[in-house]
Amino acid sequence: MLKWVMNRMPKTGDKNLSVMSVGEVAKARKFHESFPQYSVTPMADLSKMAEYLGLGAVKIKDESWRFGLNAFKVLGGSYSIARYIAEEIGVDVSELPYNVLKSEELKKKFGSATFFSATDGNHGRGVAWAANQLGQKAVIIMPRGSTQTRLNNILAENAKAWISDVNYDECVRQAAKLAEEENSKGGHGVVVQDTAWEGYEKIPAWIMQGYGTMASEAAEQFGGRPTHIFVQAGVGSLAGAMVGFFSNLYKDNPPVMVVVEAAAAACLYKGAVAGDGKPRIVEGDMDTIMAGLACGEPNITSWDILKNHVTCFISAEDPVAARGMRMLAAPLKGDAQVTSGESGAAPFGALASIMKCDDCQELRKALKLDRDSRVLLFSTEGDTDPERWQNIVWEAKER
Repeated sequence: MLKWVMNRMPKTGDKNLSVMSVGEVAKARKFHESFPQYSVTPMADLSKMAEYLGLGAVKIKDESWRFGLNAFKVLGGSYSIARYIAEEIGVDVSELPYNVLKSEELKKKFGSATFFSATDGNHGRGVAWAANQLGQKAVIIMPRGSTQTRLNNILAENAKAWISDVNYDECVRQAAKLAEEENSKGGHGVVVQDTAWEGYEKIPAWIMQGYGTMASEAAEQFGGRPTHIFVQAGVGSLAGAMVGFFSNLYKDNPPVMVVVEAAAAACLYKGAVAGDGKPRIVEGDMDTIMAGLACGEPNITSWDILKNHVTCFISAEDPVAARGMRMLAAPLKGDAQVTSGESGAAPFGALASIMKCDDCQELRKALKLDRDSRVLLFSTEGDTDPERWQNIVWEAKER
């Protein structure tokens, strides 16, 4: 169910760690706090589960409450759009809180733009929501296999959206092409994608900083320094953001960082196995229930952070995520219930497997997971597709 590799890749100059500096994240959080929909999402303290697993503490940041959108992704989409608008009109983003972005004066200065993006659902919904809130347009492309429920959620935000017949990474290329075509016709097209490639790095960095709001809240809620952080990865933007922030926050004694990917799309794990520091790509359909992690081409900005600061990369099969969903949905008496989606529950499923499976004894020792360990995890989405969530949790159907 699990494959893992300890990080032995050569270190680099760490030039991208500053993207997730404490100061940059504070600026993003102040921006999000200006939204009337903002509130700090809860931290579930699973003390009974920690005891069962043989750990000192297990705490999970529950993003199913974020802005009423059932997932964290809106943090990156909203902040990157604000940063883009700020740069276009020549001001600092601190001068563009929510009420200013919504104003007629701002619309006269900036005008109108169409924001293009590819998504499995959560990122696109966040971009569409932010664009809709700010009186802008959004065009969202979803990969083959995306669900109608997630498409409908995006369409409800007044976006133009459809499910394509290609995988996620091809959808990214299609979104970029459509933005170029929009600009060639005299329009204003902008790609808002949470993956970076050569020549497209600024907006993905802003998205990562937006995700930092979640990390900043979690650091305050956790109660001291976590000894371990488990975080999921698709292209690696979320993972790079969390690893980057906590590496900056605890420079002298960083937590043990563990990245968990879907086995069908484990591009970061494959890069770590190769060991030379170069990114690897996974191609094909990447068939997995963890739709939010079905991305085969790494964000190069995040990859640089991850290879410098992650201790272990894990490739997890679908039953690992399903196990995590069920355990969080049916907690031990006294613990809070966490409604976690397929991608949201993957890190906890991996942690539970490591602590309870005989085959993982070597990994437990390597990560120094024991009664003194205090583990922070992120449930990045709730039941964004309720029918699928019920099939997995209630009916034990992973397909």
